[in-house]
Amino acid sequence: MLNIIYGDVKNSIYNTNVYFKNSYEPEWLDAELAKKMIKDIDDSEVLSGECINSPVLGQIPPERLSGGVKTLLLILNEPDRIFNASTCGDNCAKWILEIGRIKDVTINLRHMMSFGKDTKFEIKVQNGGETVHSMKELVPIANKYLNEMKQE
Repeated sequence: MLNIIYGDVKNSIYNTNVYFKNSYEPEWLDAELAKKMIKDIDDSEVLSGECINSPVLGQIPPERLSGGVKTLLLILNEPDRIFNASTCGDNCAKWILEIGRIKDVTINLRHMMSFGKDTKFEIKVQNGGETVHSMKELVPIANKYLNEMKQE
């Protein structure tokens, strides 16, 4: 299940780029889900655990992937940690939901991410324990916690 905590979170990893650079394992790119995310978000193809073929940049190391893809790979491969998913654009939202369908993960958000107006899902908002199933249910709850964050 996907769990979200809005606002500041103790022990959350905010600088996902630096964390990825120092913790990434080449075998992470062997997973079909990783290959699909990289193709969808960065329009790039995994050649090996050390080499990505980008139509814009040519052959690049995994450290040169977009911040969103790196964060997705961290969420997928280190589910016991909490990562700042505000480094991801809304184009990563469907992949965050997919990861949450396969394993229990908790992410931190400091903004309102759109998971899709007509998308059905199950997300637990850890701030207050609410479980939501659509953006219509999520928006007022997320807004409440994000506004509390601004007032502190």
